[in-house]
Amino acid sequence: MSRTSTASSSRRNDGDDRDPFPVPERPEEIREALESLGVRPTKGWGQSFLTDPFVADAEAALVEVTPGRPVLEIGGGLGILTAALVRRGVRPLTVVERDARLAAHLRTVFGGRVQVLEGDALTVPLPPADVVIGNLPYSVATPILLAQFARRVPRVVFLVQDEVAQRLAARPGSRVYGRLSIIAQLYGSVELFRSVPPGSFSPVPEVSSRIGVHAARAGDLPVPSVPEFESLVRTLFSARRKQLGNLLPRVVPSTDAARQLAKTAGWPEDWSHLRPENLSPEAYFALARAHHVGRRAA
Repeated sequence: MSRTSTASSSRRNDGDDRDPFPVPERPEEIREALESLGVRPTKGWGQSFLTDPFVADAEAALVEVTPGRPVLEIGGGLGILTAALVRRGVRPLTVVERDARLAAHLRTVFGGRVQVLEGDALTVPLPPADVVIGNLPYSVATPILLAQFARRVPRVVFLVQDEVAQRLAARPGSRVYGRLSIIAQLYGSVELFRSVPPGSFSPVPEVSSRIGVHAARAGDLPVPSVPEFESLVRTLFSARRKQLGNLLPRVVPSTDAARQLAKTAGWPEDWSHLRPENLSPEAYFALARAHHVGRRAA
């Protein structure tokens, strides 16, 4: 399901124009701030800085956390999303930032209102959180998101490249449905919200972005072994548009064994003529359970 957040900016409107969190927003302000900090946006990281405070506030509105529960922001940058979170009273808030200069900037701007953790979100130990939120660099958005899903964070609010967002939320039969869709839905459910145009960032990227939310699955995962499941799905999606009758025998020793496995998993009778993108995540979960039981019995 896709809808647009209706959140409005939570900036002060009490007649006092002084902003307690003077973070740069306009492109020229961002350029000046980065120059003063000696930071050049890294293309290899897919770095672009959000310039629209209304987008940041729309993200912050999706946190929906009980007061006093921990929130973690990944990639604080110059602080536009951090400011939106603080204005909405999100606390305790930890912000992870890999660039030491930007981390120092965040400490200066927000003082004791946030805890700044300097390090790479893919390698530094992250604190527990009820919600993880972030405007994620395009180059590392997917591994960061998958890592948060795997550690069963109850709610993940993200702003990523639109193509990645569409793949996360894709349903069977979609052109972009694949391994990422199935893994995301193994851990929970994905809902997409407003689209964000390239002009809302500086430097301006070549593609649009999208806000989305991943809500973690309650209870146990529907597969007995995540590594086995990921290996199975990787094999079956190794050749898109190939029929499953040619792909499933790569998982088990023979065609007969593949037929038996599909039958045990409750797959439809015409499964061998279907393609990987035609089956639901639930069908793959069932296959993983049947395969795990078969391996243990062998």
